Amino acid sequence: MLSYGLPREPSTGRIGVWRKLKRLGVAQIGDGVVALPADARTREQLEWIAQDITDAGGHVTVWLAQPTTAAAERELAACLAGARAAEYTQVIATARAATSAAAPERAVVARRLRAELRRINRRDYFPPAERDTARLAVHDLTDPMPDTSTAPGAEDRAAGVREPQP
Repeated sequence: MLSYGLPREPSTGRIGVWRKLKRLGVAQIGDGVVALPADARTREQLEWIAQDITDAGGHVTVWLAQPTTAAAERELAACLAGARAAEYTQVIATARAATSAAAPERAVVARRLRAELRRINRRDYFPPAERDTARLAVHDLTDPMPDTSTAPGAEDRAAGVREPQP
């Protein structure tokens, strides 16, 4: 957990810190209080941001905290998962919108969305169901299921009719 305060002016310090916190995928607990699951990576990242806050003339404390009830823990996990679910939903919508585009354009969109999935994954501490759907939607942009219905004899094969052997 990180508790911080920054001077109102100049606003560039506040904005820079907030953007870094958003990239980490923090849960906003209160005004100037954010939380992340405790692991070596998040702790190091929070310590770097704490230094940025101090350098900008703010005050900051990094805490190791644990919810005291299972309900509070579930609420925090749901908050983090919900934020990621919204991001994955946006990826799904973008991928589905691109399915009717020409192959080169689909490839460009797929490349951009794969990069976005990597960014989301770095801050996905409690993966929601939308994660797998988003990955599949992006995969399908460049590797769609083959359409066998237009292949010669497809209707016969689907009906179980065999072609005569020479």
